[in-house]
Amino acid sequence: MLTRAMEPTDAADAFDFAALRASEFARLDTAGIAYLDYAASALYGASQARAHGERLVHGIFGNPHSEHLASRNSVAARTAACAATLDFFDADPDIYDVCFTANATAAIKLVAESYRFSSRRGLILSADNHNSVNGIREFARRAQAPISVLPLDTELRLDRGSASLRASVERQGGGLFAFPQQSNFSGVRHDLSLIEEARALGCDVLVDAAAAGPCGALSLREHSAEFVVCSFYKLFGLPTGVGALIAKKSALACLRRPWFSGGTVEFVSVAHGRHALSTGHEGFEDGTSNFLDLAAIESGFAFLARMPRPSLRAHIQSHTQHFLALAATLRHRNGAPLARLYGPQDMEQRGGVVAFNVLQNDGCVLPYERVEWLAREHGVAIRGGCFCNPGAAEKAFGFDAIGVERCFDKLESNFSIESFRSCVGHAATVGALRLSVGAPTTQNDIERAVALIAACGE
Repeated sequence: MLTRAMEPTDAADAFDFAALRASEFARLDTAGIAYLDYAASALYGASQARAHGERLVHGIFGNPHSEHLASRNSVAARTAACAATLDFFDADPDIYDVCFTANATAAIKLVAESYRFSSRRGLILSADNHNSVNGIREFARRAQAPISVLPLDTELRLDRGSASLRASVERQGGGLFAFPQQSNFSGVRHDLSLIEEARALGCDVLVDAAAAGPCGALSLREHSAEFVVCSFYKLFGLPTGVGALIAKKSALACLRRPWFSGGTVEFVSVAHGRHALSTGHEGFEDGTSNFLDLAAIESGFAFLARMPRPSLRAHIQSHTQHFLALAATLRHRNGAPLARLYGPQDMEQRGGVVAFNVLQNDGCVLPYERVEWLAREHGVAIRGGCFCNPGAAEKAFGFDAIGVERCFDKLESNFSIESFRSCVGHAATVGALRLSVGAPTTQNDIERAVALIAACGE
């Protein structure tokens, strides 16, 4: 049963998002797709794609390691992309540098493999982290560095009083503290004051901004983290295959790369077994950069700039709130709730990402794969699984630690979602659905998703 909830507010009326949808994303309506997977990838605008295509058709771009005019065009495109990235994150170019990578994961690995972990400089992770951040722990383990994890509360938020952070530092000393600006599981926006608190305790800070989206508004002048990572396709859809490590120049200088490659050295001697690594970003950009796609970054940020950030934020909040309100009213005929929402039930310090499950009339969770299949059949694009965020999932689903450990031992290399579900018991929740909102989202998109959930109860 679908009960009407509050309509989206007029807070986003300062910008015409309906006109944007019609002019830039008409292909969604032509295809009949309600795209609600913006946490996985934003969509590029039609004019944005045309602008990049025109640049490639009329421009000549060469390998930036050469010195001819075509290579200088590529260098100029990189310079423009760097300036636009620093501007987006409100970073002082005298303090911060940009290392372009294949994606946010590659940017994280640059820090992970080069950070000087030791018995006195460990790793502190939030329980809410993407697996690309969780993987840093393997480098810390190799260095026999201490590792601790900050817990989440019932709303999947980190401790706002930072008591657990202080306790971790007191127990193991300083080191690297890594957490997401916004959870890719629950949409929670973690308190950025953690950056200052961690730095005051002697930690370097890595912020994963990949899931924060285009209205994340992280100001590095205000919150001066040592490292920030992002993927550009999650901001504006095009290009894929390009991410960035935005790092303090002083922090880059403290990293120790475990190897060198073409493009990162001033000289290499085979006869003498010596090399000198380049300074700054040049020492971290292995090989030849993706110079044709770097040229798309400036136009991507220009496309975003058409939407005032306050209007975009209001638009995303309005549609997210609309979904939360509608989903909370859904009931089976016996009065049992049809949906279980994970994380905050309101819009306080949260972005446009919602994790949920569909419930059967006895309260048991309908396997997310069934709902995902039904959504695909009805042209609703949502995500199913644990979203590469096991820490938030473990807290949300209330896993029994001992039982889960026993299943890991039992399954080992034969692990699959289905075998794990069988092991922990079919009454346990394993996986969820995720809906995420973007600039092209309409009220109709949201209501199609809600109608899909309602159909599961019929």
